[in-house]
Amino acid sequence: MTLNPVKRFANRAADALRDVSFELGVSKHAEGSCLVKFGDTHVLCLATVEESVPPWLKNSGKGWVTAEYGMLPRATNTRTAREAAKGGQSGRTQEIQRLVGRALRAVTEIKGFGEIQVRVDCDVIQADGGTRTASITGGYLALHQAFATMKRVGAITKIPLSEPVAAISCGLVRGAPVLDLDYEEDSKAQADANFVFTASGKIVEIQGTAEGHPFSEEEFLSLMTLAKNGIAQLVDLQRAALAKAGL
Repeated sequence: MTLNPVKRFANRAADALRDVSFELGVSKHAEGSCLVKFGDTHVLCLATVEESVPPWLKNSGKGWVTAEYGMLPRATNTRTAREAAKGGQSGRTQEIQRLVGRALRAVTEIKGFGEIQVRVDCDVIQADGGTRTASITGGYLALHQAFATMKRVGAITKIPLSEPVAAISCGLVRGAPVLDLDYEEDSKAQADANFVFTASGKIVEIQGTAEGHPFSEEEFLSLMTLAKNGIAQLVDLQRAALAKAGL
């Protein structure tokens, strides 16, 4: 695929990720933890193992994986009031945490760890675009580590994950498809989409929106091609982080 030239911050190529890093084991209390950084977007993902499941799963022999998402007040350039102080979560927050939960459950063998719930908290420390995709990508690593902790203490015999899952954003910026949008690009994009894929390339979820005018199937396919390549890179980085942590 030929990409139209588009000038990006720090001369980043249209098909290049921001600097991505994963730091595992950052919390001494959580069963799984990962500090994920996509450029200037930083998200702390903590996985907690709970010896209970939602009521509808009691006596089913099945476990559950869920997620919660939030942004710290100064994650952005101006302070945002805590949602608890405003009386409840915004629709955006609920939509994102449901997305993260769906993505993690897509690669979890729900019957593989008994009636246990793993809750993955994704807290945005600093936001510069792509907080939901960073939460999914880092959340997978926190979840993996939590299951590894359960295996280490003898609660399970194998890690009940079928394969890695990761997510990335893409968009049309000044008519050109680009990978991994930062906030400046996202705020000006003619179209943007979030892609969630497994390591084997299976689709978990795609969210796409036109801003201003509709975009074509050809343009969408160019974004999906970028996303596939970007997620392949993220999966390699996930696997390297797990290997470094001895997981």
